[in-house]
Amino acid sequence: MHNHLHNEMYLTREDKEKYLKQHARALWLTGYPASGKTTIANGLESVLAGKGFFTRVFDGDIIRRGINSDLGYSVADRYENIRRIAEINALFIQSGIITINAFISPTREIRDLARKIIGSENFIEVFVDASLEVCISRDPKGMFKKAIAGEIRDFTGIDAPYEAPLHPDLVIDTEHTTEEQAIELAARFVTGRVQYLERD
Repeated sequence: MHNHLHNEMYLTREDKEKYLKQHARALWLTGYPASGKTTIANGLESVLAGKGFFTRVFDGDIIRRGINSDLGYSVADRYENIRRIAEINALFIQSGIITINAFISPTREIRDLARKIIGSENFIEVFVDASLEVCISRDPKGMFKKAIAGEIRDFTGIDAPYEAPLHPDLVIDTEHTTEEQAIELAARFVTGRVQYLERD
């Protein structure tokens, strides 16, 4: 009897998606520092919220302040940073929640790890495309300046590599679009993939 009760109370991902009226997906925004990932992530959350979707944004600053405050920027630490983030994403996806991730995640190997943990059927890779020159000229936090001066080590684009995705699901060219256009493009693409349709 007790066992039966327990089974009745156990909510599956499908139950949660039905309750939230959405399909959980992990959007993974990758690109150089200052390419526009966080701007798009926050704008996208706002647009999706307006359409009734329930989301969670993760970005480097939030995660490195708390969960990953013990990690640096070596290759091993970057790998572990993304591994933990992907595991957290998997938990949110199981809860029916759409995640929006803004992480440089500079190598294909690192993004493949994230995709594997999250599940490729749940993973939407978005390449936020702006050239290194443009990102250096933007430099909102003055980090490129410090990296070029040698004050910061292992900075992506200066003394650490960035490998662009080979087959991203979506490319957003932030050099030639406005913030609004970039967010709108992301929102249109994503809405079709998280839209909940009752299954028979």
